[in-house]
Amino acid sequence: MTEKKYEKNQIIEIQITDLGSEGEGIGKIDGFPFFVKGAIPGDTIRASVMKVKKNLGYARLQEIEKASCDRAMPECPVYGRCGGCQLMHLKYEAQLKYKEKKVRDALHRIGGVDEDVLNRVTEPIIGMGEGVLRYRNKAQYPFGTDRDGNVVCGFYAGRTHSIISQTDCTLGHSVNREILQCVLNWMKEFGIAAYDEVNGKGMLRHVLIRRGHYSGEIMVSLVINAEELPHAEELCQSLEKIDGMHSISYSINRKNTNVIMGDNYHVIWGKATIGDEIRRNESALQFDISPLSFYQVNSIQMERLYSAALEYAGLTGKETVWDLYCGIGTISLFLAKEARIVYGVEIVPQAIEDAKENAKRNGIENVKFFTGAAEEILPKSNLPHPDVIVVDPPRKGCDYACLDTMVKAGSQRIVYVSCDPATLARDVRFLRENGYELKRVRPCDMFPNTYHVETVCLLSNTQSKKKESYITLDVEMADYYRIKNERKNSTTFSV
Repeated sequence: MTEKKYEKNQIIEIQITDLGSEGEGIGKIDGFPFFVKGAIPGDTIRASVMKVKKNLGYARLQEIEKASCDRAMPECPVYGRCGGCQLMHLKYEAQLKYKEKKVRDALHRIGGVDEDVLNRVTEPIIGMGEGVLRYRNKAQYPFGTDRDGNVVCGFYAGRTHSIISQTDCTLGHSVNREILQCVLNWMKEFGIAAYDEVNGKGMLRHVLIRRGHYSGEIMVSLVINAEELPHAEELCQSLEKIDGMHSISYSINRKNTNVIMGDNYHVIWGKATIGDEIRRNESALQFDISPLSFYQVNSIQMERLYSAALEYAGLTGKETVWDLYCGIGTISLFLAKEARIVYGVEIVPQAIEDAKENAKRNGIENVKFFTGAAEEILPKSNLPHPDVIVVDPPRKGCDYACLDTMVKAGSQRIVYVSCDPATLARDVRFLRENGYELKRVRPCDMFPNTYHVETVCLLSNTQSKKKESYITLDVEMADYYRIKNERKNSTTFSV
């Protein structure tokens, strides 16, 4: 690498050859890499240097001198300013290739999986087909005030909390625009102020909109910085006229936090939940979804992802299955149809209550749900030894204590569903170093036009007996676990 120095605002010409983990174009000048938002492989561009670190730099796209053959015209008028999606300027087939590579690179670089193993176990990504727009069944819109004092809603610009005004996101359902306009009109008529993050004043923070993919039922929940919602009746009179409106509520959140929803919600019109279903083959499971429920935002891809997970589980009707991070029971009920019994574990009490109701709604009796952390519930509950463990953790991946519990349980198979390739790879490395072999990997494009990708993995136990977990991690991995997932009673690291 050369010792050439770059200065801020310096114009550089660069050919883009790769994409970064968040969809940024990457190009090198004499071996020195620059990250450029909005550039894609095959582009030759002129860019302005923004920041230079020891081993890499960041630049702002100024001009595309030669466009890549994979470049597409974004269909959103605020694309590039809004931070909601990052890859709409990339043709969909190229998006899929990028996501396949992203998963493979993470498993190789972080997970330590050899390329020949990846070649053997990785299966083609589950693509979306034609429906790469209007696929989201859920949207959360922040509210604020522009420079002229007008109330606005939309999405945050990338890496900021500056709201880009937009009421018709092309990834969401078109009804969102009508709902948001009703809310904006109501705020203007009754002088309802938008929340100000700087001084903590103002009423309305966010509006959550959910729409059942199959049912068409719509939910609206307002997140407010107050103990009650003023002029709620007038708002409901406006919203209830919208075709499909089923539930209107508000959630109180008065904390200085980035967490959107409050701890509970109050129904002011209609029902507390909306209904929807997950279909597989010719059957369907019915679900009630509340404002606080976790439910995948892409219904079509959720069905395909869960079908892959069910296939990987290899159930014959005789197995005991543990479903960790089970949420409202979506995967648990999927599995229960083909297992002997399923035990779902989730730390969120409301989610477990929803899961139990969903089991009753579908007449499924061979599933039981427990509230708490898996590493606390499983050792104390005298549950039967699992033949299969299914885990679908949040973006941060599994807590170390949960991974340790999984290893000690010694199930024959682990099916890991992930929404982040980096934390997936980290946890796969742990499991591989503790007696499990990576057998199958399949990415799934749950979020077209963004850099996010879901993955389902199958790991098979190579140990014949349960054992106490003992791991060997490099310094970087151990530090990651200590910082992100440390628990008071977790096993000491051997570094």
